[in-house]
Amino acid sequence: MTALLAARAVSRRYGDRVALHPTDVEVSRGQVVALVGPNGAGKSTLLALLAGALPASSGRVERAPGLRVGWAPQRPGHYGRLSARENVELFARLGGDANAPEAARRLLAKLELPDDGRPSAELSLGMRQRLNLALALLGDPDVLLADEPTASLDERARARFWTTVLSLRDAGQAVVVATQNPEEPVRFAERVVALEEGRVVFSGAAPEFPGVEAARV
Repeated sequence: MTALLAARAVSRRYGDRVALHPTDVEVSRGQVVALVGPNGAGKSTLLALLAGALPASSGRVERAPGLRVGWAPQRPGHYGRLSARENVELFARLGGDANAPEAARRLLAKLELPDDGRPSAELSLGMRQRLNLALALLGDPDVLLADEPTASLDERARARFWTTVLSLRDAGQAVVVATQNPEEPVRFAERVVALEEGRVVFSGAAPEFPGVEAARV
């Protein structure tokens, strides 16, 4: 498979501290990749490098020509004073969408976000995570990068998230999900990359990931 997005010996330092040692990762069309590991393992750093939100200290990130990347960081990436609809419409317009209201209507319905005018700062943490995901899905990205997207979701919302992920995969897009809990994403991912203390300790097919039975769907 030809990689849509790839890290080639990419690393990140903060002064003397190494957040991510030289790492290689490839993301191909129609593929779900799970980044797993404990807090501080380097998952968020790797996602930010793939998203282009951080410069690499060494190595490089390669993108297919014209690649569209959607990034849902762990921290809220929207304006707390604006409602869910207002946030999605604003970011749609900033992205050049000629029909921002329709984009907002579609994504609010898809992710079951409230359309009652409440400021997003008043939404639950799970709702705010879903709003982050809606913003990342604007523009129909070729690759979705999601950092701990189900951490504060209930069982129904987690199932909805994975339904969305599988629909993207089946449409030929790619998804990279970072999580501290390997059991859930391993059920859905084709590949698993496990990190500890900024180093890759496993990279391979999900059924081969040690200690976890990959229940395929």
